[in-house]
Amino acid sequence: MYLTSLGTSGFLGPDEPRYASIGRAMAQSGDFVTPRLNGTPWLEKPPLTYWLTAVGHGVGLPDEWAARLPQALLSVAFLAFFYVVLAREFSAQLGLIATAILATSVGWLAYSYAALTDLPMSAALFSAILITQFSTSSRRNSLSAGALLGVAILAKGLVPVVLFAPVWLFARGKRLSLIAGALIVAGPWYVLCWAQNGRLFWDEFFWKQHIARFFTPALEHVQPIWFYVPVVIAGLFPWSPLFGLLFTRRMYNDSRIRLLGGWVIFGLLFFSASTNKLPGYVLPLLPGLAILMATAALALMQERPKRLAPWLSACALLLGLIPTVAAILPIALRSGLSRTTFQFAPFGFAAVFLAALVYYLCSSNKADIAVYLIVIYIVCTLVYGKQNLLVVLDKSVSVRPFARANPAASEACVYQVPRALEYGLDYYFGHHLFNCVERPTGRMVKIQAKEMLLQDAQ
Repeated sequence: MYLTSLGTSGFLGPDEPRYASIGRAMAQSGDFVTPRLNGTPWLEKPPLTYWLTAVGHGVGLPDEWAARLPQALLSVAFLAFFYVVLAREFSAQLGLIATAILATSVGWLAYSYAALTDLPMSAALFSAILITQFSTSSRRNSLSAGALLGVAILAKGLVPVVLFAPVWLFARGKRLSLIAGALIVAGPWYVLCWAQNGRLFWDEFFWKQHIARFFTPALEHVQPIWFYVPVVIAGLFPWSPLFGLLFTRRMYNDSRIRLLGGWVIFGLLFFSASTNKLPGYVLPLLPGLAILMATAALALMQERPKRLAPWLSACALLLGLIPTVAAILPIALRSGLSRTTFQFAPFGFAAVFLAALVYYLCSSNKADIAVYLIVIYIVCTLVYGKQNLLVVLDKSVSVRPFARANPAASEACVYQVPRALEYGLDYYFGHHLFNCVERPTGRMVKIQAKEMLLQDAQ
């Protein structure tokens, strides 16, 4: 489910082709210190995602595979580690349920496919939290957790430091080793990049991308304070109904669960306080929420499985929305969610029968089988539908087909091209296409995005 069809669609959105361009440039130039986009230092993010893409190119992977395969492998490795730690600390059943919830949630799935910075940071950060919270206080374990925190810092700057702070406060006897591990891993790049770029590194990376992003509306991603509540609930789809179980007081009798719940609330408040908000920011909270939801579900499963029936049945019913979401996703990515028309796909009615079966199993004290049945349904649906959906996204959202069909357009300038398409054109043509107004060329080709088509006219 994670390692297939990674090249079926070209790069999507503005960030994937931009980050992939930087990683490819690193592989070509051999400069792994200063990220560069179109030959100019690009210091918005640390280099981990670019390094991973550069390694992909170095071993000869094609474009999309070079950028996306490292993300997918990191996700799979983290899910395995996630299960092992939870099975050892709690029980194999809780570990399996929590891992199944996380692995099949739409938020984790989506960011495990896209070549972005959010998944590497989330996997490394939460691995550091798991080791710190659930391992002995040996120096080796503490250094390992600190090293993983350093990896998270190389993925997304100082945000992991803030998110790890509550864990660090309770990590008695481990604090110095955690700091040492993080500095050993992350410190060299920060020092070298500062030495190469000086004031530019401070102004762009620290001031603009950390301070200004949090406190000012300059980056134009301003959202209301409640923005992340629906984002988190949507990211947990189709397990979103289990969110209601988190308000059961009994599950917090375990001090480990209380600490984890407090950390999730802290993270949600921190991100909500930021002026600029993007959906991927809260990805590191999903593993913690998966543990909390699995704990609550397992408690009901063991004590009153019939009471779990309506919650799991609701999860099964939500699966009926998958065909509808797949139908509107290309339009939403291309033109925005406000321009989509919601029309329920009849194939979704199959989920009604699944929900009825889930309800029956829970009523028969077989709630664990009901959970695994939902997971099997999700996996089969995604494996079957992934190929078809990605083909549609490639044709209607990515610029890769246009670039391949119009190689002469690589000599053109562009006019009124949305940012997402401009970065994609730059990547697939292998160089920056200048704006026609800023730098007209002898042969001028106008490339515009029209409602449902990419058109070119000479």
